Amino acid sequence: MARRAFHRLLKVFAGVLIVLAPAWMGVLAADEAADAMVLKLSTEVLEIIKADPAIKSGDLARLMALVDTKIMPHVNFQRMTAASVGPGWRQATPDQRKRLQEEYKILLVRTYAGALQQVDDMVVAMKPMRATPEDKEVVVRTEVKGKAGTEPIQLDYRLEKTPGEGRGWRIYDLNVMGIWLVANYRGQFAQEVNAKGIDGLISSLMDRNKANAKKG
Repeated sequence: MARRAFHRLLKVFAGVLIVLAPAWMGVLAADEAADAMVLKLSTEVLEIIKADPAIKSGDLARLMALVDTKIMPHVNFQRMTAASVGPGWRQATPDQRKRLQEEYKILLVRTYAGALQQVDDMVVAMKPMRATPEDKEVVVRTEVKGKAGTEPIQLDYRLEKTPGEGRGWRIYDLNVMGIWLVANYRGQFAQEVNAKGIDGLISSLMDRNKANAKKG
């Protein structure tokens, strides 16, 4: 039941990550609290998504371009991928690590692109945050609310402060209804690595992406 709920609710993943995509602002992101950044940017970018029928309809090329230009610079995707792969990451060559990140990104985008059809009814509500100005890593807790009468979805973010003034915060993990994205995939990937090695995991991801592509 928990796994079904996870896959159903995590379909907001792509949409909410896009919600977090920053519009280039004149203020220094590092001078702004992580939760304030999430709230400001989610509100602004959500309106952009609502106004783009192509993205909402699942145009993968348009969505991938948005991911690459707006989202990826503000996600520590290497850290996310390494944590998802687990100990096997240390065995991977630089080329294998590059391919793992590429295929993992495609997997996530293809899997959750359909959720963008739901954004018209989405609003993000912030929850109280426990952090100090000195913290280098924080958890931002939110609820994604949809139509009246539906249960809000718990959606939390782990963020790290990047070195250097004005560099801001980067996401490296997501929690949907109590299940962290990295931990969920780590179990799946560990089985592949143990059975077939890093190349086997890469091949498995490629096969899953090809299967998802055939589904449209």
